[in-house]
Formats: sequence, structure tokens, C-alpha cells
Amino acid sequence: MGLWVLRHAKPLIGQGVCYGQLDMPADPDLTLGAARAAAKALPANARLRYSPLQRCEQLTQALCSLRPDLALDCRPDARLMEMHFGVHESQRWADIDPGLVQAWTDDFADHRFGGAESVREFMARVGGVWDEREVEEVWVSHAGVARAASLLHRGLRCVGQACEWPVDAPAYGEWLQLEAPYSGAGVLAR
Repeated sequence: MGLWVLRHAKPLIGQGVCYGQLDMPADPDLTLGAARAAAKALPANARLRYSPLQRCEQLTQALCSLRPDLALDCRPDARLMEMHFGVHESQRWADIDPGLVQAWTDDFADHRFGGAESVREFMARVGGVWDEREVEEVWVSHAGVARAASLLHRGLRCVGQACEWPVDAPAYGEWLQLEAPYSGAGVLAR
């Protein structure tokens, strides 16, 4: 039972902005290009779950128009939304007080950066979707969700230190493929 985590295309927001669950569209041309590439690679008749944020909905709609078999078992799942950064959403990362970022890294698992959600809470929510998988699945989601899935794939329900959080994630419009059972690192592809 494999999992494909497909990241949305580049969102229409300024460079260096903290956006987490901030809802905005993605570039339509890049979304179509991502859908075309994924349509060629994704397994037939997989279950499709997607973040209800519009940048993921756009990619899901484009993908299902190219691959009607994926539309047969397709639904939104709010647990696949990106981590919520609370009051920091829509701020430039460079403008966020470095002391606030340090407080988060000092208590990485449990600090609610921006006051909304901790890494532990985020991992638990993504872990809920992870635990429900019974068949081949595709998640149209975000970089943070792909990172969380890579940890879950390794049997980790959370990490305590920021340095343990995965650096690698799919680029915009690309995907992470995780095979079951765990056999090492996942495959980032496009």
C-alpha cells in the first residue's frame, strides 16, 4: 500500500512570506503542468485525498480532469492542510522576531509558533489520515504534510528537536512516493 504526496503548484504570494494555512490560489499554468506530469505517473484507481485549501483544490481538479479514475474516490480532508502558523501567517519570515523563531526551535514539538498549532498537534492530525490508509493513496497537499508523512513512514509520530525535522520535501508541483513497508528514504520525483 503506497502513498504519493503531491505538492501544490507555486502559490500566488510574495517570496519569503509565511503562509501555512493562508488560503490563496496557485499559478494556473504551473498547476496544469503539475497535473499533466502527475497524471502520467500516478497509479490507476488510487484513493485521492486533498487539502481543502484552494491551491490544492486547483491541482486536484486539474488532475481529476486528466485522470477520471482518480475522481472515483476523491474527497477533501482538512487534516491534510499545511501547519497553521497563527498570527505569523501572511508576514514575511524576515519580519518575524527571531526570538519567536528561537522559542519555537527551543521547544519544537510543543511550542505553538504563532499561537495556533504545535508540531506535535500537526503530526497527530496528519497521523490520523496516515493511520486510515488501506489502499494505494494520493494526497494533494503541502511540503509540511510531505515531511510529516516521511517521518510517519519511518515510524516516528513526532520529533523533539528542529534539527530532526526533514529538510527534503517535494518542490512545487512534484511528489514524494512512499512504499510500504518502510524500506529507506522515500523518492522525490517529477
